[in-house]
Amino acid sequence: MAVPHGPAGVGKARRRMREQLRLSGVSDSAIDDAVLILSELLSNACRHGRPLDDAPIGDGDVRAAWRVDDRGRLTVEVTDGGGPTRPVPSTPSVTAKGGRGLNIITALSEEWGTRDGACGELTVWALLSASHRREDFAERITAPPVSALAELDFSEALGALDDLT
Repeated sequence: MAVPHGPAGVGKARRRMREQLRLSGVSDSAIDDAVLILSELLSNACRHGRPLDDAPIGDGDVRAAWRVDDRGRLTVEVTDGGGPTRPVPSTPSVTAKGGRGLNIITALSEEWGTRDGACGELTVWALLSASHRREDFAERITAPPVSALAELDFSEALGALDDLT
């Protein structure tokens, strides 16, 4: 997918990716991770890379791609016209307004890397599982229903508190 070199196309790319991955049967948690990775890659391409085809900054496009292979791995890629620096995770200060994108990608993906292309193009890719989120992340849990709380007997706990006073 061609995405305008700038913030305008990021939302459109995210929506298209979400729709296509959902139709492909990718799990919701993997889609959420992939969409966040795509956003970070596109933001970095627009901030640090040039548009493809030597277009002036503010014009031109970058390329976004995603695919699920036969082993259930999801690859997300963004290709730009290259830039003066290579992608490297940083260690931003607590108050920094940016600089965390590649650290987020590192946390969400199994691996990521770069690939040089023709005419100075740079592709940054990330690989993740299409079926589920990595095991080391917290999972959302639901509270017990209110009716279950009403059945709890707090008399022992309250009695222990009375003994302390």
